Amino acid sequence: MQYNFDEIIDRSTSHSVKLNKLKTVFGRDDLIPLWVADMDFLSPPAITEALIERTRHGIFGYTVPYDGYFLSIINWLKDRHSYEVYRNEITFVPGVVKGFAFAIDAFTKKNDKIIIQPPVYHPFRIVPEALERRVVNNPLLLENGKYSIDFEGLKEIIAENDCKMLILCNPHNPVGRVWNEDELIQLAEICCDNNILVVSDEIHSDLTLPGFRHRPFATVSEKAKENSITLMAPSKTFNIAGIVSSFAVIHNPEIRKQYLNYLAPRELDQATIYALAATEAAYNYGEEWLDQALAYIQKNIDFVENYLKEYIPQINAVKSEATFLVWLDCRALNLTQQELVDLFVNKAKLALNDGTVFGKEGEGFMRLNVGTPLSNIEKALDNLRKALNS
Repeated sequence: MQYNFDEIIDRSTSHSVKLNKLKTVFGRDDLIPLWVADMDFLSPPAITEALIERTRHGIFGYTVPYDGYFLSIINWLKDRHSYEVYRNEITFVPGVVKGFAFAIDAFTKKNDKIIIQPPVYHPFRIVPEALERRVVNNPLLLENGKYSIDFEGLKEIIAENDCKMLILCNPHNPVGRVWNEDELIQLAEICCDNNILVVSDEIHSDLTLPGFRHRPFATVSEKAKENSITLMAPSKTFNIAGIVSSFAVIHNPEIRKQYLNYLAPRELDQATIYALAATEAAYNYGEEWLDQALAYIQKNIDFVENYLKEYIPQINAVKSEATFLVWLDCRALNLTQQELVDLFVNKAKLALNDGTVFGKEGEGFMRLNVGTPLSNIEKALDNLRKALNS
């Protein structure tokens, strides 16, 4: 089946954050929304059909996870990522951000130090701070247009601080890196040898672009496997973020027990009916849709890169290895961050994420969501070119 990713879907009546919060966040609502990290594509038909079929039953009482749900996850991880997991190692969590918030509560205490690697998805900073933990930054290195982990800086941080946890973004949002096996092995060695638990956010794991392969953190070494919590979901992959469908994979029995002892009394491990149905349908029948979506996203990224080179050479798209998010390096424009945001919002009428949301390391950058019909990208870049020319 061929899927039509060029189709424009009206989301104005669906209570979409991407549209309904424009005025609140940007001060105006006449913008092309290319910010919130969901896609403007219809989800795979199999998911819709599964939800309709479950709805037809008409009774929505208490429901437990069942064999089909677990097998869909197990088979997907094995087939897509060569990742062997067992049923008892999987638990539902009501969102990846919530999942690492629960880990912070379960494994650390007030004023404990938690390492993050900015520029990075902003809840990595916001959540620990809200829970009264102390965030320690291990900024990524940017050399020749490519980001890498600063391992020497990490070792220095650990030598100077009693850190309890590192929250890893794998693949990385917003810079689009797919961490390779050597990088993950080295990270696992450092953290395990210093008793620092790694919580690996792998929500973008299925969105690696052609030529790149995701490596689940827990697969790269025994130290990684025994000293980590992996958080995953079909939500970004199949555009079902509004259906809370995340799960944690924990191999170490002691870590798993401690995590579940936090979740279970609060019933935070209880999945909703639709999360179960959507996850099973997505992983069993969504692969063809995903492969076509990734090809389309790559086409959009190629368009952005080529357009910028030809018409707006002062802006460079950092090479994306994963996700439908493009990290735009706008530093050659020589604008302050306030001026840069004003250019995009008030002059070009575009809603992108301000790079500084992801940390001070994001100054001079903007994050662009290309999970949308190409016609939206074309219009957005034309707006930006005209705004700069004026």
